[in-house]
Amino acid sequence: MSEKTKFHFTGICGTAMGAVAAAMKQRGFTVTGSDANVYPPMSDFLRGQGIPIAEGYREENIPADTDVVIIGNAISRGNPEAEAALDRKLLYHSLPEVLKEFFLRGKRNFVVSGTHGKTTTTSMLAWLLRNAGRDPGFLIGGLPKNLGQGAVFTNSEFNVLEGDEYDTAFFDKRSKFLHYLPECVVVNNIEFDHADIYDSIDAIKLTFKRLLNIVPRGGVAFVNGDEPNCLEVAANAPCPVTTVGLSESCTLRIGNVSYETDRSSFDLGGERYSVRMTGEFNVRNAAMAVAAATFAGLTPGEIREGLESFEGVARRQELRGEVNGIKIIDDFAHHPTAIKLAVQSLRQRYTEGRLWVLFEPRSNTTKRSVFQHELAEALALPDFAVVSAIPDLHKVPEGQRLDPDKLASDIASMGGHGRYIQTVEEIVAIVAAEAKPGDTVAVLSNGGFGGIHGKLLAALK
Repeated sequence: MSEKTKFHFTGICGTAMGAVAAAMKQRGFTVTGSDANVYPPMSDFLRGQGIPIAEGYREENIPADTDVVIIGNAISRGNPEAEAALDRKLLYHSLPEVLKEFFLRGKRNFVVSGTHGKTTTTSMLAWLLRNAGRDPGFLIGGLPKNLGQGAVFTNSEFNVLEGDEYDTAFFDKRSKFLHYLPECVVVNNIEFDHADIYDSIDAIKLTFKRLLNIVPRGGVAFVNGDEPNCLEVAANAPCPVTTVGLSESCTLRIGNVSYETDRSSFDLGGERYSVRMTGEFNVRNAAMAVAAATFAGLTPGEIREGLESFEGVARRQELRGEVNGIKIIDDFAHHPTAIKLAVQSLRQRYTEGRLWVLFEPRSNTTKRSVFQHELAEALALPDFAVVSAIPDLHKVPEGQRLDPDKLASDIASMGGHGRYIQTVEEIVAIVAAEAKPGDTVAVLSNGGFGGIHGKLLAALK
């Protein structure tokens, strides 16, 4: 790949694709791209870098002299450009392959993995390194408020990558994180997810075992020592393993945890740390970031300073506004465990009034009946839970679909207060009519949820 100079990115407007395309342009390569959805800020950013973008996918978008076509993870067979790359016998690669060859080889790569907490932990670790003057490259599947963008590549020896277990491309079904040449791996937790590509928890554990299998002898894996799946995955790992957690059996034990309404503090490795976030899961995220930052060579003082100035990630318990004493919170939680943790954290932070959870079953897993019971358990915890219609339900086979009516009745049978309300407009009307001053309304979705946040704020006025 190194002697190639002309690259075309199919699906260029994704966070990672756009960042890599820009970084390659800055290194002197000729870069073109196309996407079905070309809109700011990514379109403005790429055009500002001098990269021409075609809107829509067409065979002729790939210049005749292209050396390599980079095919994004969202592109499948039938896409005109994917078909053209195959028909023209062009060299094509996935984004993780390009990352490995051009940005990761020879560097100290810190890969943060797990079912929950990846984005927050990766953002925190990248900020700790940047704040301490180490100028890391990073690739994050969200928008860290301190960093201002989701991905950037630098000349530093460090890269911090959110390690996704999702597949790499239509032609490479291995997990993305297996391409990232990790020196240090964080495994936050391992649960069943991505029901569209994994058929069991055992298949997920196997891909995490493969991840630990490529960590070198001089590297380390920081693993959640309180979770059986993580311990099983790490049991015969060929790399050094350090368990991190609250239980006495952990190598690196989180101790003396204290919570206030706007921060959490804890001991780790004989040092006291504090972070401006609430909930046990954020303490665990912070402890993993501290462990990895210590391995990178940061001092406890540098780490404390970075944690204190860490502002979090967009869409992670983000206050979108308050009207008449009613707070609207945006949160990304979409797995039953993440919903439970979000409720716990929100109750610690907002101690007055009632807690509403508005949940959009939008991920490939929550659209399915695989979590029918677990979702009911999680949504029985707030004072009120509202479940919306399921987007693109036609894409899920009939016998595998989540039953939202049953979900609402199961929430009630578990002592909660659940309702299935199909449209955003109806949900907004009900919240506007029934919410009281002091209440907190948390919107949980991994998508836009029909712009419900702004509609709620407008209706409450």
